[in-house]
Formats: sequence, structure tokens, C-alpha cells
Amino acid sequence: MDRFLEMKVFAAVVDAGSFTAGADVLGMSKAAVSRHVAELEERLGVRLLHRTTRRLSPTTEGEIFHARCRELLGNLDEAEAEISSRVGEATGLLKLNVPVTFGLMHLAPLWPAFMAQHPRLALDITLSDRVADLVEEGYDAAVRIAQLGPSSLISRRLASTRMVVCASPDYLARRGEPVHPQDLLRHDVISYSLSASGANWSFSGPDGEVTVKVAPRVRTNSGDTCRAAALQHQGIILQPTFIVGQDLAQGTLREILPGYRSGELGIHAVYPSRKFVSPKLRLLIDFLVDAFADPPWD
Repeated sequence: MDRFLEMKVFAAVVDAGSFTAGADVLGMSKAAVSRHVAELEERLGVRLLHRTTRRLSPTTEGEIFHARCRELLGNLDEAEAEISSRVGEATGLLKLNVPVTFGLMHLAPLWPAFMAQHPRLALDITLSDRVADLVEEGYDAAVRIAQLGPSSLISRRLASTRMVVCASPDYLARRGEPVHPQDLLRHDVISYSLSASGANWSFSGPDGEVTVKVAPRVRTNSGDTCRAAALQHQGIILQPTFIVGQDLAQGTLREILPGYRSGELGIHAVYPSRKFVSPKLRLLIDFLVDAFADPPWD
């Protein structure tokens, strides 16, 4: 009886959502996977899964056991990684969650160098602007671009990015340039819908704090779409320099309201609070800290 194998199989079935998908992940037959789960339930004397013809879901006891399985299996991976690191080489899988635009523009070019340095490490990278639950979804770490509040997560600052109000020179020539945040109310605005402040754009300027509730002509959950619309002379955007920094340097976009600061966001690596941080995760975070020591966007 291999109890760790039973836990591994059960966790894979729950994570994948079916016996068939779990078997594919594990490289086992569906019959073997079903047998391991059945033997586990028989040994524990409790039903762990609800089974129907259309779906599979854990029972209450199954949810509790799944969480413990994930913790124990994670500890085993970390123990193996620690031993590997002691002989000079890190191994295993790192599961990461990163923002879409930042992941494409600034992280994707870095992964080849990281993988070349650590050939026995594998990466599983999810690009999403949704704030994932790292523990529930099994991520080792995430990159978050925000002003972080209180959290059980551990964070390490990688860099910062300045929020900038900008538009194309053609748009400003046609519509005029705002000189005060209130002037934004007379302009076409392209707004990022996932912003924590919504349509309220806040500034710090010579007359103190100013907040303007803009009326967007376009709202989108994509910073890339905001940038593309501004480059096509469609209006004014408020975006971080990691997205528009090159455009500002090249003059295809121009910063407006330079006397009014729109805030700064930290770029952080975050990971679950644990007594032991795996060597492979330390290697990744140290690599990112070095990579962004001199951010290219500011």
C-alpha cells in the first residue's frame, strides 16, 4: 500500500475534475486511478467523492482531505528540492500566476535565461489579471502589481511603476491639452475597468489632492487595449509606465498633467506564508529581483 501514491492520485483527480483527466495528468490508466481512489475510500471508511454521469466533486470530507493531501505533497516536493539544492541543482515544478500584460512584455523575455540557469526546473505559468487564491489554486507564487494591503501572503518588492495620464500628440492637437484634472471631464477617456478606484482618477498636485470621476467613452479590462486606443488617437488613458514607458520615450504618447502625480504601484512577488520556502522558489525570486533592479520602463 503506497499512501503517498493514493494521495497523489486523489489530489490529481480533484484538481483535474474527473478520473479521465486525472489519469492523463498522471500518465496512468483510468482503471488504475479509479482503483486507487476506491481503495483509499475503503481504507479511510468514508466517501471522498460525489460521482455522477456528468461531474465529479469532493464531499465535505473529500475537501478536507484534499487540502491536507496538497499540503503534504507540497512538503514532500519542498523536501526533495531542498536536498537537490544542497548538491548544487534545483529541480521540480514552479507554478506561477502573473498579470497578462506584464507577463507578456516583461516576464516572457526572462524565462529562457532562468530555464537555462536551472535546466532541471519546470515552469507552469498562468497569465491572468484575476487575483488568484494561491493556496486554493496551488500556485507557488504570483506577481502582483498593486498597493498591497494586509495579507497572510509573504511579499518581496521587485520594482515599482508610475501611473501616467497620457494621450497621442495627434489627439492633443485636435482636442487641446488638459491643464487641470477637472479638464478631463471634457475629453474622451479610455478607462481600465479592473482598476481598484474604478472611474475615480486621483491626483496629488499644487492644490492638494484632487479626484475626478471620469465618464469613459471606452471601458476595458485590458491595459493593452487602453494603450492601443490611445496610440490610435482615440483619447486619454491612465496607465502604468511598464505599459506605456516606451511609447512616452519614443513620443508616440505624451504625458499630460505633469504637475499632478497619479500615484505609484509596487510590483511584488508574493507567495504563501510557510515556515520553509523551497529553494526553487528562492532562486526564482532572487532572479526576478536582479532582473528588475534597473526597470526598463522608467
